[in-house]
Amino acid sequence: MYTLREGKIEDLPRVLELINELALYEKAPEQVTNTIAMMEADGFGPNPVFGMFVCEKNETAEIVGIAIYYYRYSTWKGKRIYLEDLVVTQSERGHGAGKLLFDRIMKKGLEENCTGMMWQVLDWNEPAINFYNKYGATLEAGWLNAHLQDYEIKKILK
Repeated sequence: MYTLREGKIEDLPRVLELINELALYEKAPEQVTNTIAMMEADGFGPNPVFGMFVCEKNETAEIVGIAIYYYRYSTWKGKRIYLEDLVVTQSERGHGAGKLLFDRIMKKGLEENCTGMMWQVLDWNEPAINFYNKYGATLEAGWLNAHLQDYEIKKILK
């Protein structure tokens, strides 16, 4: 039903469509400022900072899901693989594409000698929480996400 493979630069237009679909689902479409050009440089330039797998529907070869990952370092645990986004287009959810992508990220972490895998899930996203619970994942409470945008950093460091 599905074929999994590493993402290619020519996949980026569809990948960005899926990212926008996720942002809409998460009620934050205006927050996507990434571009195909940025993703080309950041994922396929001389120093890539992310990798990705794509899931294609066999009958159409259409990309119906993506898993984007990168590596982070935990001073407590060592090298970890971080699943930035796992997106399956709405019409394909519940048919196994998400499982294929999630399993592939776990395998990639083991291949790269990571000590574990990390990701985030919104507390209201029950379908995703139920999916991760099937794996016995630990969903932590008590940590707050923090961030500064580049324009905020520039203002602070002025």
